[in-house]
Amino acid sequence: MLVTEELKAKAEVYYGDKVCREKFSLLLSEIGLPDGLLTIQDIEECGYVKEIGFVWLKLQKKKEHRFDNILVCYDSVVTAYVEPNKIKNLTGVKARDFLVWFNLTEIYVKGSPKGSMITFKSIVGLSMSFPLSLFKGGKETKEDNM
Repeated sequence: MLVTEELKAKAEVYYGDKVCREKFSLLLSEIGLPDGLLTIQDIEECGYVKEIGFVWLKLQKKKEHRFDNILVCYDSVVTAYVEPNKIKNLTGVKARDFLVWFNLTEIYVKGSPKGSMITFKSIVGLSMSFPLSLFKGGKETKEDNM
């Protein structure tokens, strides 16, 4: 979904990297997802339309980040819908498994508090699951600019 002026009029909109990172980390925590999912910097704008659960991030440029052995690429605009324990209709995020890039469309958490798993689902139906602990805040690894 495109971020239109009409959507912005209904949204909480924030500008600047620090504020956007704080607000988006808080939102991830509120919906039950690890705040370590947001590792990117140089966020120019973010917004949240609470009534429909629509969120977006605008970055200065594309970014790559490595979570352990997973390489994730963020486009300059990332959009999604959020609900408890889930991000759906995700656009602007790809993950690389071996030599193949997959567009991610959904991220969700399932399991007990001790053994929770986070699953990343692609547009072609493939999915990868990992221990939730891999994405807990504070465990950031080197970020590369594209």
